[in-house]
Amino acid sequence: MAMTDPGPGASGPAGLAMSARVQAEMVAHCLRAFPDEGCGLLAGDAATGRAVTCYPTRNAAASARLYTVDPRDHLRADRDAEAAGHTILGVFHSHTHTDPYPSPTDVAQAPDPSWHYVLVSLRDELASVRSYRIVGGRVTEEPVAVLG
Repeated sequence: MAMTDPGPGASGPAGLAMSARVQAEMVAHCLRAFPDEGCGLLAGDAATGRAVTCYPTRNAAASARLYTVDPRDHLRADRDAEAAGHTILGVFHSHTHTDPYPSPTDVAQAPDPSWHYVLVSLRDELASVRSYRIVGGRVTEEPVAVLG
């Protein structure tokens, strides 16, 4: 899996890997949340960038235009991941009618330069998934490897 440099300030691998099961759980959660944006967290091994667990969360904003991961769901996911020896690698959310690219709001609210920011676009018949690193307002797309 060829990966690119996420830029200054980011740490960890320059790409994201996940199983087909994790990707399917993420997309299914976003579809269930429609017409609002769906959101959640991904956990796994920070050293390899491999997400092994999808944590669907409530969108506390209850909006089709923005998302806020419910703080209680975030805390539960963080505790569960830690108990399993994993860390939160990043966040995912859907764009219901637009491309899978971070909006200015997404960029402004990106809390952690080491996180992977995964976008699921529901605009077309088949959902599309992209991942980005956001460091100091700079958006860099990274490869996503979906493993058997």
